[in-house]
Amino acid sequence: MPTEPPYLAIAAEIRRRVHTGELAPGDRVPSTRAITREWGVAMATATKALAALRQEGLVRVEPGVGTVVVDAARRVPATEAQALTRARIVRAALELADAEGLDALTMRRVATALGTSTMALYRHVPGKVELVRLIADAVCGEVPLGPVPADWRTGLEQGARWLRGVYARHRWMAHAMASFTRPVATPNAMRYTEWVLRALRGTPLSPADKLHAHLLIFAYVQGLSMADDLEEQARQDTGISDGEWMEKNEPRFDAIQAAGSYPELAAVTSGGGFGLDLETLFEFGLRRTLDGIAALIDETSG
Repeated sequence: MPTEPPYLAIAAEIRRRVHTGELAPGDRVPSTRAITREWGVAMATATKALAALRQEGLVRVEPGVGTVVVDAARRVPATEAQALTRARIVRAALELADAEGLDALTMRRVATALGTSTMALYRHVPGKVELVRLIADAVCGEVPLGPVPADWRTGLEQGARWLRGVYARHRWMAHAMASFTRPVATPNAMRYTEWVLRALRGTPLSPADKLHAHLLIFAYVQGLSMADDLEEQARQDTGISDGEWMEKNEPRFDAIQAAGSYPELAAVTSGGGFGLDLETLFEFGLRRTLDGIAALIDETSG
């Protein structure tokens, strides 16, 4: 009797957990890394297992979260008997990047998810660099920026929040767009740059200052978004929340500060009234960054 392929056995076990209620709608199913640890299989096998469940409509990729169980009333089996196209490849790559990050994105993994050969992908996409460019362009085109406000500060704030939203939905984007001297050339990313420059069009800033203002905000949003991604990776790797981590490590911080070597730090953190939140930090930093650009505009106007 032929042996069932390992990926089908893994898919069957996850399917059982869903049907018995061990995994409820919205719950995260084991990631590919968790599958490799639990079942002792290769990453490609784990990818096939999750791909099989996605094709059934049992699970879907939730950007910034991972692969989650779909509510029974909303399950629609995927029709994978389609011709292989660039659009299908980009969609599969985007799902993989959303679920596991850019490091997990390879041509082989995408081919496995699509049930085809790696060489078949190369007939549509020349390699990973181009694939990353394509998925980056796709996510930058998801949500329109809308009309450019007449007030430059309102425009820059709106643009910063739009970019923050892109990075929040797709955490890997902060890494994909990390290079400033070698930017990713995509039409939708360039459309964002054009939009921001239009917001600054009525200011007295020089062309160089306008570009620097745009890149300053871009770098600020990107930096915090990379921190968001690192925090989420830490939660997934450790399996504990930020509060649980802090509670576990608080005695160590208290012991270091007990020697009295850091009086200023102790003064601002005493009483437990301060809790670091990246969203609060984003709002604080965005206001201060815009204040700095406003001061530069005032100087240039004088």
